[in-house]
Amino acid sequence: MRPISPLLLPLLRSNAVGELLAWLYLHPEKEYSTTDLAAWTGTSQSTVSREADRFAAAGLTRERRHGNLRLIRADMDTIIAKPLTDLLIVTFGPAAVLPPLLRPISGIDEAYIYGSWAARHANQPGPPPQDVDVLIVGSADEDELYDAARTAERALGREVNITRISSTSWTSDRPEPFMASLRGKPLHPLIQKEDSP
Repeated sequence: MRPISPLLLPLLRSNAVGELLAWLYLHPEKEYSTTDLAAWTGTSQSTVSREADRFAAAGLTRERRHGNLRLIRADMDTIIAKPLTDLLIVTFGPAAVLPPLLRPISGIDEAYIYGSWAARHANQPGPPPQDVDVLIVGSADEDELYDAARTAERALGREVNITRISSTSWTSDRPEPFMASLRGKPLHPLIQKEDSP
């Protein structure tokens, strides 16, 4: 079955392509293995390898081998690097920018993007998202979360709103109305229980 073109950036073939390109172009100083990219985007390693072949053939990425590892990085010396990066920041940027900012913060059990960005990522029609809403499950320090949100805002060029709730509230059989409404809407995972520090 052919993937549905993503509403966040319909020029691309799939959300997986958008997320892979965002990880590469929004962290151009880093090299990524196909294994890491698969884990961070929730995409199979075979899909990552196939897309990496396409990116390399189009001159979007550079690669090198280190033993059995295939290391990939964005090629920032092409004429389309800057406009492509700009498009990725405002579309798939939150999925690539937020996890590295949140992972070092202790007390995060889970983290999700919700709201309009998550809805567009799930291909629910609507206007382009103006802000990014993030749900933090756990006991993370609010000042650290605030600092991460401000850093993300500078990178993404839009408001980032973080809401923190306790793990007990999130797993309750009788959730508050806000939690109940979130559970019925798209959530894009940033950190899941097995990923948390």
